[in-house]
Amino acid sequence: MTYCVAVRVDSGLVFLSDTRTNAGVDNISTFRKMHVWEQPGDRVIVLMSAGNLATTQAVVSLLDERTKAVADRSPTLYEAPSMFQTARLVGNTVREVIQSSVPAGQRADSYFNASFILGGQIKGSEPRLFMIYPEGNFIESTDDTPFFQIGETKYGRPIIVRAYDRQMSFEEAAKLLLVSFDSTAKANLSVGLPLDLLFYEAGSLQVGLKRRISYDDPYYRVVSDGWSTALKQAFKSLPDFQ
Repeated sequence: MTYCVAVRVDSGLVFLSDTRTNAGVDNISTFRKMHVWEQPGDRVIVLMSAGNLATTQAVVSLLDERTKAVADRSPTLYEAPSMFQTARLVGNTVREVIQSSVPAGQRADSYFNASFILGGQIKGSEPRLFMIYPEGNFIESTDDTPFFQIGETKYGRPIIVRAYDRQMSFEEAAKLLLVSFDSTAKANLSVGLPLDLLFYEAGSLQVGLKRRISYDDPYYRVVSDGWSTALKQAFKSLPDFQ
């Protein structure tokens, strides 16, 4: 399982993904699920993945290889004129990979399914955020839907819904997403550290902070322990049932 989340704020975009792909009793596997393509001054494209690992790796590898062999497939991620066209490109690649894996036809419940969060900015347009489904179609984030989640989404959603504010800083948004992740990890063993965190500042056209958060990260420990304590105190402060 996986948990990836991205949120739009006035300052730009914040991305967070875990790295766990298997959580058996004696077999825990880790793979990067956040991938970045950057041409400073022109574009930044961030792609996070959830679902069948072979499918997601094939999609990412195809997208990356085609940026290095433009004559074989154009446009590539570095040539797409807008983030919308980039989302179409990724969606078509997802469809291509899944259809090649499932001869009988693509289905959303297929063993080979995969979903993606795509975000970034291309020069001349605003930062944009998309969620891409296994069928290859996609939706775009709006003011009414300022964040996307993929993978194990249910445990980490409530805090984002309650605490999100589009005017929050990158630091506040990172804190929010880490609390969301901590709630998910405590409820589901198949989601776990290390995490990949990335800030993209609107208009910068270059990656901002990019950091891997490990088990011994002091800030994560403060957030995790502090959130648990705060929840217990909030619960105790409520009146008992009469």
